[in-house]
Amino acid sequence: MPEDAMKPEWSCLKDVRILDLSQLLPGPHATTLLMQLGADVIKVEQPGVGDTSRQFGQRVFAQCNRGKRSVALDLKAPADRDAFLAMVREADAVVEGFRPGVMRRLGLDYAALAEVNPAVVLCSISGFGQSGPYAEHAGHDLNYLALAGYWAVPAQVDDLVSRPRARVSDYAASGYAALALAVAVMSARQSGQGQHLDVSIHEAMLSWTAHGAWSARTRTDETDETDDPDDGPLVMPDNDLFETADGRHLAMGILENKFWLHLRDALGNDCPWLRDERFATRAGRQGHQREVSGLLKAMFRSRTLAQWRAAFEGLDLPFSPVLNADELFADPHVRARGMVRELDDGRAIALRFPVRFSRGLPDSGTHAPALDEHGGRAGD
Repeated sequence: MPEDAMKPEWSCLKDVRILDLSQLLPGPHATTLLMQLGADVIKVEQPGVGDTSRQFGQRVFAQCNRGKRSVALDLKAPADRDAFLAMVREADAVVEGFRPGVMRRLGLDYAALAEVNPAVVLCSISGFGQSGPYAEHAGHDLNYLALAGYWAVPAQVDDLVSRPRARVSDYAASGYAALALAVAVMSARQSGQGQHLDVSIHEAMLSWTAHGAWSARTRTDETDETDDPDDGPLVMPDNDLFETADGRHLAMGILENKFWLHLRDALGNDCPWLRDERFATRAGRQGHQREVSGLLKAMFRSRTLAQWRAAFEGLDLPFSPVLNADELFADPHVRARGMVRELDDGRAIALRFPVRFSRGLPDSGTHAPALDEHGGRAGD
């Protein structure tokens, strides 16, 4: 493994080896999570080209590939295919992100891998899974979000279809893939029998959106105003993002009714409408969604973000400023928790695993391998 990486000696993944054929985000992020928990990950890349993310620059590639090793093999060439199968004999899992059928055409489907190592786990991450009408369709994050109902779940009184700021479906799939791999590898070590994991990015996203979309499907109230929490999705006018006088934004996450009462107590003198008894309960605000939304929008546009931060200082309110990139990394909580490590004199960052283990979890390596940097030595 990379010289600057450490393994948690207590982890059940400390001697697990994963061969990663995947590219871009879902597969590499899944194997990064397992690498941070102790697994040894070897990237198997196409000679001369490597992971497609290398084309976007070293920093982009490094995001999901620090701490791994790199071996370049042309899996279409018989000699390199044999070399890969030799690596499979000593591996616990193989992760791939090709379209369905590619591994079979390469002679590297689950049956071929299991022939040389019956305990190996093959994890296939694809857009729509290994079967079904969409299995062969091209796609990326936005496509999976669109088809998994991400925008079918109402979220705001005046709802908009806009692009998410993170690759949501890719990260959802990578989390499920990592969890499934950990279970499948440990099960294989107990039983001696591996298996094939079929991870669909579309289904990973659908598992997040289905309940909200189902509620939207059964909604019949065209006014979006109701006092029945079971009548369609619960779109809350006081749990939203609001623009401020200086063009910034704040988040107000009022869910429990006590927080509305706190807001009323804090601002009721300046904004008497907050004391309107029609709005004193969740049901009342739901029954007047558009009115409450409009009043809140006007109220928050009356002051700058700094003024609202001062007004809410010390109050028990779910208020947060919407931070820009500079503010994010200067945020005292982000710095105190130490999840972000600055590298290269602040030119790049590495993220720690986002769960703290009481027995400790050493930092994974910070080195992003050059293409084929570990060729001929990956099995050591």
